[in-house]
Amino acid sequence: MSIETYPEVKLTQYSHGAGCGCKISPKLLDEILKSSGTSNQVFPGLLVGNSEKDDAAVLDLKDGTALISTTDFFMPIVDDAFEFGRIAATNAISDVYAMGGKPVLAIAILGWPIDKLSAEVAGKVIEGARYTCQQAGIPLAGGHSIDCPEPIFGLSVNGRVNINDLKKNGGDIANCVLYLTKGLGVGILTTAEKKTKLKPEHNRLAPESMMKLNTIGEVCGSLDYIKAMTDVTGFGLMGHLVEMCEASNQSAVVELSKVPLIDRDAIKYYLEEKCVPGGTNRNYDSYGDKIEGIEEEFNKNILCDPQTSGGLLIAVEKDNQKEFEIMMKSHDLDLKPLGYIIPKDDKTIKVVL
Repeated sequence: MSIETYPEVKLTQYSHGAGCGCKISPKLLDEILKSSGTSNQVFPGLLVGNSEKDDAAVLDLKDGTALISTTDFFMPIVDDAFEFGRIAATNAISDVYAMGGKPVLAIAILGWPIDKLSAEVAGKVIEGARYTCQQAGIPLAGGHSIDCPEPIFGLSVNGRVNINDLKKNGGDIANCVLYLTKGLGVGILTTAEKKTKLKPEHNRLAPESMMKLNTIGEVCGSLDYIKAMTDVTGFGLMGHLVEMCEASNQSAVVELSKVPLIDRDAIKYYLEEKCVPGGTNRNYDSYGDKIEGIEEEFNKNILCDPQTSGGLLIAVEKDNQKEFEIMMKSHDLDLKPLGYIIPKDDKTIKVVL
């Protein structure tokens, strides 16, 4: 889509963090949630809530379907305002797809430093989000805005799912293999850009990945042989896989050579150039003790790389592996397993070559 750009405005210069790399670390988040206490009030219709580390809340609508409700927002990960809006919207809508649902409605969340950035640039952010919502077949129906020191944008999204099709980030995954629908490396590439080390031939790799909707999640919802699903965002592949394993009381083996990357040669080059986002080490500090074989710098920097608008991590019954891969090819996704589930071990994840 052709749009007017604003070369004099580089949004990433106005924020201290970028994309899902802005997330509070998993360890600190656990502390916050523990210190906030829990209510004794029980809501029988709440199928997924605070007690689970899942992608969205889910409420039984008492008609065989459920409401999926989520919100996600962050500071700019790209300089272009229109693409920032598209990426933030894609990322927020992904939580509905990760639950196997169909998005139905979105409203915007905008924080804007009105003394530093014009209303016209903010309008381009909203325009980008509206474009993505149109791709997803939903309205961007309103929202809320505040004046704040750094630009922030995201969406609150509602979706719907047949209760029998609801996918959680944990389940009966004992006999499953693992797939990821997008390659890793967003954090590395966007850090390279921020350090002005990104080569021209690589400047579209991260944005194109981040702007791709995870619509395949809605298709996966109806497949009984998919036992768990989540999207990979700021906690990196390892963080979200740890959550999947812990929610399922299982462990996993990850084969490093089979982990998909956006561009293997480019990622290797930028890691050699020390383009490692700060979120990588925060992630490792939060859950590295649960993983065996990740200590080498290259392994850590790949597997803990914070993703923004990343792919879906899917646990598929081993007996249905070929059927799943054929179905994915019909949706232009050529996927191979990156690992598999094993009985609960002393380490949650084992990384092997």
